[in-house]
Parts: sequence; C-alpha cells; structure tokens
Amino acid sequence: MDGIPEAIAIGISMIQGGAVSIATVAAIFISNIPEGLSSSAGMKNAGRSKLFIFGIWTAIAILTSIAAVLGYTVFADLSPAVNAATIAVAAGAILTMLADTMIPEAFEKGHNLIGMVTVVGFLCAFMLSKMA
Repeated sequence: MDGIPEAIAIGISMIQGGAVSIATVAAIFISNIPEGLSSSAGMKNAGRSKLFIFGIWTAIAILTSIAAVLGYTVFADLSPAVNAATIAVAAGAILTMLADTMIPEAFEKGHNLIGMVTVVGFLCAFMLSKMA
C-alpha cells in the first residue's frame, strides 16, 4: 500500500538536487524492514511457498523502481504544490500502514514497550532529517 507512494516521493526528492536525501532513504529502509518481515512471515504462515514470497518481493522491487523513475520524470514538470501534496499522500500511506497493520501486531506481541520504540523511531527519523 505504501511502496508506490514512497518510491514516487524518492523520485520527487531527486528533482531538486539530483540525489535522494539520506533521511528519506533511511526512513523508508528502516520502516520497510519490519513491514517486510511481518508480511513475509504472514505469507509463510498462510502456506505460501518461498518462491511465491520471493516473487512477490521481486515484483514489488521492480514496481517501486519504476515508480521512483516516474516520480523523477513526470513530477519534474509539475508544480511544487502538486509535489508537496504527493509527498503528503506518501507520508499518509506510511502512517496508514503503521496504524492499520504494524502497530496492532507489534502491540499484540510487545505490549507497552511498542509505544516507546515508536517514539524512538520517530525521533531518529527527525534527527536524520535535520542532519541531511
């Protein structure tokens, strides 16, 4: 749900300076690790083969790469307001995935510690954005 908007946001972030910001890549990478592990475990528990799971992740990698290229090429000619709105949608998709899937699952297994870990994660993302 959030992969395509994230990739488009990466493409848009390249428009200004020609390079992806370290904060953007770090935030997306860090958020995708538990998401990938969780969904892979869910597919395995549902009886999906390793080949199927690997195929899904390969397809996602290809689609998000295409989305990043499109974010860079298509959005380069659009207004800053459209680009900002697109990045806001990407952020909303990430928050939706967190609130709908990751946080309930994490709370079920980790209880009260999850709130503190989430705060530390957002603090790290904030610090990365200020360092970049």
